[in-house]
Amino acid sequence: MKRDRFEVANKLQGESLVRRGLLERYEGRPQIRLMPDLNVVKIGGHGIIDYGRDILLPLLEEIGELSLQNQILVVTGGGVRVRHILDVGLDLGMPTGILAELAGKVSEQNAIMVSTLLSRWHGTRIHTGDLLELPMLMSLGVLPVTHGTPPYGLYEQPAEIGAIPPNRTDTGAFLAAEVLGAKNLVLVKNVDGLYTNNPFTHPDADLISDITASELLEMDLEDMVLEPKVVEMLRYAKNVHEVKIVNGHEPGNIRKVLSGGKPGSLIRAR
Repeated sequence: MKRDRFEVANKLQGESLVRRGLLERYEGRPQIRLMPDLNVVKIGGHGIIDYGRDILLPLLEEIGELSLQNQILVVTGGGVRVRHILDVGLDLGMPTGILAELAGKVSEQNAIMVSTLLSRWHGTRIHTGDLLELPMLMSLGVLPVTHGTPPYGLYEQPAEIGAIPPNRTDTGAFLAAEVLGAKNLVLVKNVDGLYTNNPFTHPDADLISDITASELLEMDLEDMVLEPKVVEMLRYAKNVHEVKIVNGHEPGNIRKVLSGGKPGSLIRAR
């Protein structure tokens, strides 16, 4: 016996929410940009924090001083401890979702340390669920610090190759910048930018100063300084149209970028 569906009148009534024509109808509609003046600055764990005080403290002083005149959200990566726990987990055959849960704890620890070091500038550790409180926190003069691991946890997407979680702290910084409608997404690394290969193991690798996301994916590089997921999602982002990569071992690079200067590498949506 055929039964009528209980419906509530709306423009999506009876839709499957996957029909291409429906999706295209809503393409290009403007979205609210919650914080159009926000600069999301992601500090790499492996490239910055693991180097200790000689690299991290001058960088945080630069960020702290910049926060007096700029809206900044600091996002922390994981680093060497992520690699250790992934090594153990992979050896024990842990599922990708479990690996994501384990790795995420490390970037949270780094967020606590970084927010403490930024206390002179009102550095405050916030959680993922606090992002919608940022407009209020900024008005109070807070310099927010959060961990970069996106909150997929056990629901982490399966990796295309292997089992290492594909959505890590670069991805989390990108997603935060996208949902907040940020002005800048700056990934702070230990190299001058994006290279054709790892410059530490391949000294002849070339620096890529400006490239589109599609062009970069077509190159199918063996190694990259950022997570491929960021490049993939950049093609479809509604608010973030550029990812900027700078060397955090050289003082002044973040200041230069926030002042409109050219980063070490620029990856554009188109």
